[in-house]
Amino acid sequence: MTPENQRTQPAESPDTGASRKPDLTQPDAHRFPALETPVTRALQDRPPLGPIERLDHDALVANQQSELAASRRSYTLSSRALFVVMDLVYGKERTLEKFRVLEVVARVPYQAWESVAYVAMTHTSKNPDFARRVYDRARIARVEQDNEQWHLLILEELTRDERRPWLRGRIIPQILALSYYQLSWILFVIRPKWSYQLNADFEDHAAHEYALMVQEHPEWETTPFESQFQGDFGAYDSLADMFRQIGYDEALHRQESEIMMTQPRFA
Repeated sequence: MTPENQRTQPAESPDTGASRKPDLTQPDAHRFPALETPVTRALQDRPPLGPIERLDHDALVANQQSELAASRRSYTLSSRALFVVMDLVYGKERTLEKFRVLEVVARVPYQAWESVAYVAMTHTSKNPDFARRVYDRARIARVEQDNEQWHLLILEELTRDERRPWLRGRIIPQILALSYYQLSWILFVIRPKWSYQLNADFEDHAAHEYALMVQEHPEWETTPFESQFQGDFGAYDSLADMFRQIGYDEALHRQESEIMMTQPRFA
C-alpha cells in the first residue's frame, strides 16, 4: 500500500496506533492514516506549503550572514515594548523555549488581517472586483499564518521534554498573543500601514534572533534534524540549516509587510 493510499484509509483505533511510532527515514512516514472525507481527498495530492522559499545550504548560510551584518529596523514603541516584556519574562538568553513563545505570537497578525478581510468581504457584494482583491489579501495572510504554524509545531516538538511552567509556558504566551492580535486588528482597521509596520518590526527581530541563535550553537552544524514534520517543512542537512530556513521565512515575512506598507487598503 502506498503512503498516499494509506492516508485515506480509516484511522486505526487508539489501542493499535498509540504504540506505533513513525519511521522518520521514510517519506511521509509521520503521516498517520486520516479519516477519509471530501476535503482530505482533495488535499492528499496537494503538498503542504512549508518554507515560503526553500534554500540550499550555501544560500541559507549566506542569508544568515546577511542578517547578522544588517542593521535592525527602527522599531516602534509597541514593538520595543513587546520585546522588553519577552526579555523580562523569558530572559535575554536565546533559548528554544523563548523561540517557541515567539512563534506562538508570530501567527496572530496574519489571523487578525484574515479576520478583517472576511468582515470586509461581507460588505462588498456590489463590487465583486474589490471583493476579489480582499479575498486575495485574506489568502496571502492565511498562507503566511500556515508557514508560522509549521515553525511553532517544530519548536513545540523540540521543547516537548523540557519542563514548562504553567504560567510562563501556557498562560503568558496566550496573553501576549491575544494582546498582539487585538493591537494588530485595531491598527489594521484604523490604518493598515501601522499594522504592517508592527509586523515588519516583529519579523525583523525574529530574523535577526534566529541568525544569532544559530551562530551561538556551532554544535547544531552536525546535529541531524529529525522531525515528524519533515514531510511538511522539508528535510535539512542539520538542525542549523533548519533554523536558518525558519529565519529566512521570517525575513520574507518582513519583506512582505514592508511592501504592503506602501499599498492602499486592499489594493
